[in-house]
Amino acid sequence: MAFQINIDNGGTLTDVCIMSDEGVKKTKVLTTPYDLSKCFFEGLQKASETLYGAEDVKRLLEEVELIRYSTTQGTNAICERKGPKLGLILDSTATDLAEALRAHDPEVYDALVGDRVAYIDTAILETSEAEVEIVKTINELTAKGANRLVVSFGGTGFHANEDKVKKVVLRKYPRHLLGAVPVLYASDLTVDRAPERRAWSALINAFLHTSMEAFLFQAENRLRDYRTKNPLLIFRNDGDASRVAKTVAIKTYSSGPRGGMEGMRVFAGMYGFRDAVSVDVGGTTTDIGQCTDGKVAEIRRGHVEGISVSFPLCEISSAGAGGSSVFKAKDGAIAIGPESVGALPGPACFGRGGKEATITDASLLSGLLDPGSYFGGGMGLDAARAEAAVMANVGTPLGLDLDAAIQAMSDAFEAKIAAELHRFTTISEDTVLMAFGGAGPLNACGVAEKAGIKRVAIPAMAAVFSAYGIGACNVSQNYAVDLTEHSSAALKTTLDSLEQKAARDMFAEGFEQGSYTVTARLVAQSGDTETVHDLNGSEEFPAEMAGADAVELELSAVKSLRKSEAKQVAVARKSAAKADGTRHVLVPERGRIDLPVYRLNVMQPGDFAAGPAILEEDYFTARIPAGWTFTVSDAGDVILDREE
Repeated sequence: MAFQINIDNGGTLTDVCIMSDEGVKKTKVLTTPYDLSKCFFEGLQKASETLYGAEDVKRLLEEVELIRYSTTQGTNAICERKGPKLGLILDSTATDLAEALRAHDPEVYDALVGDRVAYIDTAILETSEAEVEIVKTINELTAKGANRLVVSFGGTGFHANEDKVKKVVLRKYPRHLLGAVPVLYASDLTVDRAPERRAWSALINAFLHTSMEAFLFQAENRLRDYRTKNPLLIFRNDGDASRVAKTVAIKTYSSGPRGGMEGMRVFAGMYGFRDAVSVDVGGTTTDIGQCTDGKVAEIRRGHVEGISVSFPLCEISSAGAGGSSVFKAKDGAIAIGPESVGALPGPACFGRGGKEATITDASLLSGLLDPGSYFGGGMGLDAARAEAAVMANVGTPLGLDLDAAIQAMSDAFEAKIAAELHRFTTISEDTVLMAFGGAGPLNACGVAEKAGIKRVAIPAMAAVFSAYGIGACNVSQNYAVDLTEHSSAALKTTLDSLEQKAARDMFAEGFEQGSYTVTARLVAQSGDTETVHDLNGSEEFPAEMAGADAVELELSAVKSLRKSEAKQVAVARKSAAKADGTRHVLVPERGRIDLPVYRLNVMQPGDFAAGPAILEEDYFTARIPAGWTFTVSDAGDVILDREE
């Protein structure tokens, strides 16, 4: 049986999706933040158990066609400000650049860089003073605690000047010595001439690079031990994938959520949703995006935490509110995140030493979660520990009893996500809220009510939807160079060079020349205006771009792996769903009452029921409030409508 494995690594849980012609299977494992390769291989172990009925990783890796991997670790690292201390080296003529960078987001800048900034006069780089000045600058920053440096110069000669610094650093700090501090040069990352974008891109890349590099190469080396026939593919924020050695760290930012966006694009097409917004609730963050008329929002100069960077990225907002986000009383109200307890120690109810209150603890105490079936029945939950955490961090400080504290936490959580939806997306009468992620369906209807949305969609694969979504990606390599000479001869020479590079890189991905498509375009910048010219096989430089301030040549090599889009899916109410028992649940304004529990995995297309109720499958739970009705579609997904 031919199959592919998609793995989405989150802050609390790691999702595994096994895709074959016979259907899709799923499983989950706890994320191990201290060693991400551990949960990666635990995911492969559980995948082999799911496929074969017993653990057999060796057989799995012999038979699997592709392993794709996405992660929210970059998103979580930025959100929680966890990473190396960076030092920034700038051109002495750009003394105002540091303050301009900080103005984009003072909190992020202070967490990444702070006062670890130094300046080099690029005029001395050709003199005998260069070595002394560079060594002095590096020592100054390392003395302030910097353990990774970024060099980002301005002006038209930024690339040449950074190369001069690089040569000195390699001589004075050889990489084989323990004292060699890692240095990233912005010009190695991007040819973008905007100094603020280029510097921020380099800073964020350096911040994410350390942990991502160590884990990914370790995982790839362990796969080689099994003689896996194809390299590990890293799913990127631009919607495609590539092997570890050819993936830039900054493009792993929000790569997990981008998988969810790809899934949403396909899902919206299946159901004819013209306007869909997504709420992907994981352990640490809630990731929000929008798909309009079958297109996911993506811009050439993307954003990380609202900061403009040099790379095209999908427009996704990551709010610091997830299933493991910390709830606490602050100034007489409830504050949520951005701190998270992650998988270790995890929510208090996990019984792993956690003492902070989370929405997972509140959901258990409200009766929504069943301790016996949570996480597919593979994890018991401790209500006593959850109660202690909720009362200590929320109830007692705010003078609330347990039930009032639980309800206040739920209201605050839903209100924060609804506010983020309004801030980041445009909501209309036609907007459909798609809820996924392990905790996405739980409060989806409550979020929709507070956001003014009347329809909610929960995919059958909601619990692993980002892992499911990355199955729709291609393998690609992308290149961008600055054309210093605006002529057809220069364009042809550069095109030939990039095509040769693409051929080598795609061969390393496992694809022969001719089995993938190559496209190229020119992007001219004149002042603040950008003009795009698709080459379509031509090697002629367009005359209208000759006077541009700068022209970049962009080339993409793409091996298409996407299958044709799915057919339309019908949603029609046919027969009343049968409840699979009841659960004693805290309901707003009604106290604790018995609610029917519906199990998605035993329902048939066309089954429907009205709230208040609980809808459940192995890895997610959804609260269906009064006034909402759910229907199971022909594809096994759930469509919920708010009755007028």
